[in-house]
Amino acid sequence: MTAPFAATAQLAATTENLSFFGTDPWWLIVLKAVFCFAFAMLTVLFSIVWERKVVAWMQLRIGPNRHGPWGMLQSLADGVKLMLKEDINVKRADKVMFVLAPIVAAIPAFMAFAVIPFGPADNEVSIFGTRTALQLTDMPIGILYILATASVGIYGIVLAGWSSGSTYPLLGGLRASAQMISYEIAMGLSFAAVFLYSGSMSTSTIVESQHSRWYVILLPVSFLVYIATMVGETNRAPFDMPESEGDLVGGFNTEYSSIKFALFMLAEYVNMVTVSAVATTLFLGGWRAPWPVSTFWEGANHGWWPMLWFVIKVQLLLFGFIWLRGTLPRVRYDQLMKLGWKVLIPVSMVWLMLVAAVRAMRNENYDFTKIVLYIGGGVLALLLLSLIVDLFRDREDKRRTEAESGPLAPQEQFDPMAGGYPVPPLPGQQAERVPRRPSRAQPQLVGANGPSDAAGGHTEDAQKTEDGDA
Repeated sequence: MTAPFAATAQLAATTENLSFFGTDPWWLIVLKAVFCFAFAMLTVLFSIVWERKVVAWMQLRIGPNRHGPWGMLQSLADGVKLMLKEDINVKRADKVMFVLAPIVAAIPAFMAFAVIPFGPADNEVSIFGTRTALQLTDMPIGILYILATASVGIYGIVLAGWSSGSTYPLLGGLRASAQMISYEIAMGLSFAAVFLYSGSMSTSTIVESQHSRWYVILLPVSFLVYIATMVGETNRAPFDMPESEGDLVGGFNTEYSSIKFALFMLAEYVNMVTVSAVATTLFLGGWRAPWPVSTFWEGANHGWWPMLWFVIKVQLLLFGFIWLRGTLPRVRYDQLMKLGWKVLIPVSMVWLMLVAAVRAMRNENYDFTKIVLYIGGGVLALLLLSLIVDLFRDREDKRRTEAESGPLAPQEQFDPMAGGYPVPPLPGQQAERVPRRPSRAQPQLVGANGPSDAAGGHTEDAQKTEDGDA
C-alpha cells in the first residue's frame, strides 16, 4: 500500500467518539451558547469594518476612520443608527409575516455554531475549574444539522419578499429560493465526498480525521465547488441577485427599515461567518495548526491555541468574500442559474463518482498504479466522448447557419435602443452592425498659437498667407 492511500485508509478508520459531549453542567452549557453567539456577533462587527477598509484600499479610498481608533467602531455606530431610525410599516404588507421574516432569517444562522468545533474534543480545557471541550455539542449527523439550519434561513427571505405586498421584493424572494435550490444540491454533493473519506458526518470526527492531511489537498474539486456554492448561498456579490439594486431597487428588503433591515444585514454576515467556519471544519483542518507550525511546535494543537488557528482560517475565508465583492461584477440571472445547474452540479456528481470509485478500489486492496490506470482511463474516455459530441454539435450548428445564409428572421432582429435605453442582446439575438466613422486624413495638433498641422507646424492663418502670396 502506497503512502498517500495508506494515510487515507487510516483516516477513514477513525472511529466516531461522542462521549465527550453531554456531560457538562447546565451553567457551562449556557456559557458555551453565549460564547457561540458572542463569537458570531463580534466576528460580524469586525467583518463589516474590515470589508469597508479592504474595499476602500482596493479602490484607493480612505474608508471609515471616524468612530473609534482607526474607525474600528464604525459597525457599532451603524447598528445604533439603524436601531434609532424610524421603523416604517408598509400598508399593504402582511403585518405578522413582515415582522417575523427578519427574525426567521437571522436565528438559523446562529444555530449552526452549536456543532462547530473550536478545539479538540479529547483535549479538554478548564473553565472555572471544570474540564470541558471547546465545542457546544456534536451529533452523528452534525453536517446534516448545519444543512437543515441553512435551509430554514431562506424562508425568512422568501417570506420577506411575499409579505411586503410589493413587486420587487417578491421577485427578490423568488430569486433567493431558486438560487438556494440550485446551489444547495452542489453543496451537498461536495459534502458527500468528505463523508466518504472521513466515514462520519460528525464535525469533531471530520476534523480529527484530518490529522495527517487536510481534505483541501485530498478533495480539491469539492473544496472549489463548496467555495462557489457558499458565495451563492449567502447571496453575496457576484451572486447577489435577490437584492440586485440595478433591477430590483433593493430586492427582498426594499420595504424594510430600522431594526428589521439591520436583522437582514446581520443574517447575511452571520451566514458568511457560518459557511466560512464550515469550510474550515470540512476542508482546512478545523482547529488544527497549519503545517509549518504543527511540525516544530508540539503544543500548537493543545489548550486554547486551536481557537487561534480556527479564527485565522475563518478570517482568511472572509477576506475571500470581500475580495470577490471588490473585484467581480454582478452576473446575470441566467448566468447564475447556468453555473449552478450546468456546471457545479454535473462537476460535483462526476467528482463524487470518481471519489467513490477510488474508495471502493482502495477497500478492495487494489494497487495504486491500477487505481490511477482505471480512474485516469475513465476520465480520458469521458473527455474524449464530450469532445466528439461538441464537434458534431458545432458542425450541425454551422450547417444549419450556412443553410439559412441570409439575414436574421424578423422575429430575431434586435434593437439595442428599444424603449430608449441600451440593453444587451439575449442569446440568439444579434444587433445590426454600426459602420465605423471615417478616419481623418491628418490629425491636427493644437499649439499655443492655435491649431497646426502635424508636418510643418504652421498655423492655418500662416498657410493662407503663403497661398495668397503664391
